[in-house]
Amino acid sequence: MKYVQFGNTGLTVSRLCLGCMSFGDAAAEGHDWAMDLDSSRPFIRQALEAGINFFDTANAYSGGTSEEYVGKLLKEMANRDEVVIATKGFFRWRQAPNTGGLSAKALMHAVDDSLRRLGTDYIDLYQIHRLDPNTPMEEIVDTLDAIVRSGKVRYVGASSMYAWQFQKMLHIAEQAGLKQFVSMQNYVNLIYREEEREMLPLCADRGIAVMPWSPMARGKLTRPWDSTTNRSESDLVGKALYARTQENDRKVVEAVEALAKERGLPMAQIALAWVLHKPEVTSPIIGATKPKHIEDAVAALDVSLSKDEIKRLEAPYEPHPVMGIFGMPQAEMKLTVKG
Repeated sequence: MKYVQFGNTGLTVSRLCLGCMSFGDAAAEGHDWAMDLDSSRPFIRQALEAGINFFDTANAYSGGTSEEYVGKLLKEMANRDEVVIATKGFFRWRQAPNTGGLSAKALMHAVDDSLRRLGTDYIDLYQIHRLDPNTPMEEIVDTLDAIVRSGKVRYVGASSMYAWQFQKMLHIAEQAGLKQFVSMQNYVNLIYREEEREMLPLCADRGIAVMPWSPMARGKLTRPWDSTTNRSESDLVGKALYARTQENDRKVVEAVEALAKERGLPMAQIALAWVLHKPEVTSPIIGATKPKHIEDAVAALDVSLSKDEIKRLEAPYEPHPVMGIFGMPQAEMKLTVKG
């Protein structure tokens, strides 16, 4: 495993981050393809044995049970001081006032709930899962600063939003002498490259760590276009993300498939190697429901792509509608947390 510094911090993270959306109670609202505790255990162990020390979850994943599983399994298998636990808050945990969003009241409550579910005294990286348009940015930044100073969180990060919004919050924190965001978890892969226009240059300029979610487009870049899986058939968010761009996306997937055949490598390794080659990217978030998913991700760390190969992979791409921000598919925005 390779390790890198996390943006402008002294924190050391593995070059890959294990995304834990796949782990949780499938009966909870959210993801009916999630794995139960016993089924999740081998994947956490495999990740740790591969040298992965970075784990990302959220209070919205499988009604909060993802946090419970991650906390329990890491406590079983790892030393707390050696692993980096990241989680997120924003989505509603109940359909009632103040049970979601980024107000001071909601954030303080969400952090305490996440700490309880994770079974830990502190969270290494706490991220705002989306930007709340109903809460002033000053309130969001001030509350995150207070949470860090309370000792409950070490670092704060953000997730999908417009670059101008992220820059504005960075400026607010800087001017007020408050805790700065150290990371951006955004949507970057071969079939969605709109973040290259503004967000990635902003992060590079400000020394912000970048941890892309869905670097392999929810599996679309890991198999021939017409192949399906249980998740691809039932994943409403995935269907909504790609519904409007299928014609162009097919061409990109076919380019990955062609190069993978030439190199004698799985498509997953080619697709992830492209993300890893981007200098702005710190630690892509990989998902796993089969051991091979982690094996391919680790192997991708040693896959080198030539300039010509990168050009071939990128050539079919056409501009896409902006996704992965607050206005993304409503299927994801309606997720709630239980427990």
